[in-house]
Amino acid sequence: MRKPHRLVTEPIVRGALLEDLGRGGDLTTESIFPPGRRATGAIVARKPGSLAGIETALLAFELLDPNTEIREALEDGSAFAAGATIARIACDTHALLAGERTALNVLGHLCGVATLTRSYVDAIAGTKAHIVCTRKTTPGLRVLEKYAVRCGGGENHRFALDDAVLIKDNHIALAGSIHHAVAAVRANIGHMVKVEIEVDTLDQLRAALEEPIDAVLLDNMSPQILREAVGIVGGRCITEASGGVDLAHVAEIARSGVDLISVGRLTHSAPNLDIGLDIAP
Repeated sequence: MRKPHRLVTEPIVRGALLEDLGRGGDLTTESIFPPGRRATGAIVARKPGSLAGIETALLAFELLDPNTEIREALEDGSAFAAGATIARIACDTHALLAGERTALNVLGHLCGVATLTRSYVDAIAGTKAHIVCTRKTTPGLRVLEKYAVRCGGGENHRFALDDAVLIKDNHIALAGSIHHAVAAVRANIGHMVKVEIEVDTLDQLRAALEEPIDAVLLDNMSPQILREAVGIVGGRCITEASGGVDLAHVAEIARSGVDLISVGRLTHSAPNLDIGLDIAP
């Protein structure tokens, strides 16, 4: 499982610390404790879940104290129970208390994404379908949220507008037709770029299949229509179901035979997972 490079994650954590420390630092901690005192803490799960982003979260302490010791830490992708110790750290007291909220904000959010993703992945076990995320991400956190999806057993759709072509309804409306949109794209992209087209009806699907495409996004179709669509495609390209996918119905969608199921709520609506920092005596 590819982890985001520190060159990418460090600016995110550094920005969060700057936002929290403001102009004068941690007034509470610095008023109570003299500099140079060290403390030990444990990051503990209050609820069960799937782990994502532990290295990024621990950067909050390491950036504030280069001598931070990570004494133990679970691996991303691990499942944990309520009460489990996710990591133990020792560092300067100022760093431990000032970095606490940033670390827990990052970890709680990413574990929430991974845990929700795992519930979707488990729900479709035994089918051929794969759960994928979308571009409906928190601004500035896409690389971390998409990584958290992978930690939960899901897969990534395109990261940005520049790594794949997805021709949607508004592109088609402005281009005049599916044919004109695909022809223009093929004339302007390299041979390594995949092309997917979004369709709302079976008639649109049939028109799309006449074009040189790699995948079709079957938007807001019922499981019954999805099964019919998969039959029409007949393996000629990748099929992706999208739109309003909830946990109660995802298994039925998967049984239609689609290859991918994209779920926006994995990143835009995942609940934060309750994780805390306990000071060791």
